[in-house]
Amino acid sequence: MIVMKFGGSSVANAERIKHVASIIKAYKEKRPAVVLSAMGDTTDHLLEAADKAVEGVVDVAGVAKLHEDTAAELGINIDTIRALLDELKQLLTGISMLKEISKRSRDYLVSFGERMSVRMMAAYLEKEGIPAKFYDAWDIGIVSDSNYMAAELLDEVWDNIPKYLSDYKNGSDNKIPIVTGFIAKDSKGNITTLGRGGSDLTATMIGAAMRAEEVQTWKDVDGILTTDPRVVKEARPVPEVTYEEAQELAMFGAQVLHPRSMVPVRKTGTPVRVKNSYNIQSPGSIIVEKHSGKVPPVCAITTVKHITLIDIVSSRMLGAAGFLAHIFNNFLKWGISVDIIATSEVSVSLTVNSKDDLSGLVKDLEQASEVTVRTGKSIVTIVCDAAHSSAILASGFAALADEGINVQMISQGASKVNISMIVDDDEAEKTVQILHKAYFN
Repeated sequence: MIVMKFGGSSVANAERIKHVASIIKAYKEKRPAVVLSAMGDTTDHLLEAADKAVEGVVDVAGVAKLHEDTAAELGINIDTIRALLDELKQLLTGISMLKEISKRSRDYLVSFGERMSVRMMAAYLEKEGIPAKFYDAWDIGIVSDSNYMAAELLDEVWDNIPKYLSDYKNGSDNKIPIVTGFIAKDSKGNITTLGRGGSDLTATMIGAAMRAEEVQTWKDVDGILTTDPRVVKEARPVPEVTYEEAQELAMFGAQVLHPRSMVPVRKTGTPVRVKNSYNIQSPGSIIVEKHSGKVPPVCAITTVKHITLIDIVSSRMLGAAGFLAHIFNNFLKWGISVDIIATSEVSVSLTVNSKDDLSGLVKDLEQASEVTVRTGKSIVTIVCDAAHSSAILASGFAALADEGINVQMISQGASKVNISMIVDDDEAEKTVQILHKAYFN
């Protein structure tokens, strides 16, 4: 058994749905369970409909037209879709009467995209002679807490999923499960969403719970690349990375899988393969616990633009422990997350999201520190075997020095698989190009 996950762009229209169906058909002997996102930008359109409803306007025409037109092009019956559209209209009518939308109602609202998507795919596969059955996530035991918009799966999911899918895995049930990603239900039966990377998490959770041969996530590139091909056209696929490396890549800007989706498969050692839906013969990139051969010195280079660098220097005789406690208590107070950090006994440099409001934080920090805030910065991260950090830094920094790039901060992660540096936004792409040439050419 394998698990196959397709994102919204993969099922954005009838043509793409037909293409995904052909991929599923090509892998049917592997007994795939399929996880789907909503069609294209449906989730955004549902949220726009909610905003209109708050203002008193109930409008499902856009969402309805997309799905009805797609169904007509696919030649499938959409009675189940129409029932969901009626349910959606009732929800929006309720929102328009209340003139407000709660987090719980919002999760209920955005669930319609995935629920319609799986029904359309299952119907089309059946039409093409491929036995299939749609499932809303809770139909196979995917339950969560009640933290709406960012719910966490409950431990009982590990036991629930095999109860519903074991017959399919062992061959007594022949219908390919087509499962919604991103959504669940809490213990009270309310629909929840799993937050960022929710569809990835659903796929890896199913794969891990079913002890699948592998989880496949299908994209539009040949797996994980050495860097963004829009920045470096010579970027090439990375055949193999570890779970830890994949998490670091995702944390620092690469469009791989969300870091939290690695948690279930790490528990069971289930491989995850990143495949290209436009080139199904390509082996893609596989994510595993440990490298099967020689560990490459550098795996990939990523970048995150538009971050803020904060330099904090102690202005009191607090000592290292008191100084750091003062800093991080204030970050906790203002709910601001730190990306990377470099410290000495009386000074700290760290980065935060440029969208964070820092006014209150800076005011509190200045009670015991001198604070300098610099915007327009980028994090460039080298995902690598940090056991060879001296050689990696030597070649990389020599290349940067030759091109006049000034690195303003450097930090090595505790995971020992990443080295991050700060440069100006307008130097970020050039920095990636220089480093890529130094490490891969």
